[in-house]
Amino acid sequence: MKAVTALVRRGVAFELALYRSLLRWVTRRPDVPAGTVAFAYVGAVAVLLWAFIVVSAIELVALHLLLPWETIRIIADVLGIWGLVWMLGLTASFNVYPHLVGDSGLRVRHGAATDITVPWDAIARISVRERSRDSSRALQLEQGEHGTVLHVVIASRTNVEITLRRPLVVPLAKGDESIDELRLFADDARALASRVREKLAPRRRTTQEAGAAAGSRCSGRDR
Repeated sequence: MKAVTALVRRGVAFELALYRSLLRWVTRRPDVPAGTVAFAYVGAVAVLLWAFIVVSAIELVALHLLLPWETIRIIADVLGIWGLVWMLGLTASFNVYPHLVGDSGLRVRHGAATDITVPWDAIARISVRERSRDSSRALQLEQGEHGTVLHVVIASRTNVEITLRRPLVVPLAKGDESIDELRLFADDARALASRVREKLAPRRRTTQEAGAAAGSRCSGRDR
């Protein structure tokens, strides 16, 4: 029973998040805080999403005109409007919640449901590599060569790979998971990787300088 209750709560929360996303989209208020740089990922599914929206709108009008029974027509209209608004909300969520590069780290998102912050000191390296997945499920976990890999998938694809310096605990629907690598999709994967490397460079120089200073102090004591 608790599992069912938790599932219903997640469903309601997701539904409300879609409506908030739609409001942000309509009012042109994407969730991009000052000082961050946004990277879109909706491009790979934009055509598919709009195709669903157009088909839903046509179906809504067609059923309203063709159904001769008033009660059934009203029910069909309500369900059709709900489905259309739901699809618009889903499309909005992909647009108003992009990936973000900011001072605290890289925020990896997937619509309104997923928001994972990867601190800069947790990232060992980032690379661009196109991969296909057998499933289109948004979040996929698997055991890779170097530990647990989380795939944040768009259109059954990822094209950015992040190797972590240390395990990172991320919140998922079934609970927290510790991961060692993160793979995601961005419309401009190379631009995202380049910006992340720019953020990592000063931190690597600081680490190298600290290491060199520590080495000099040790050498001085040995003499």
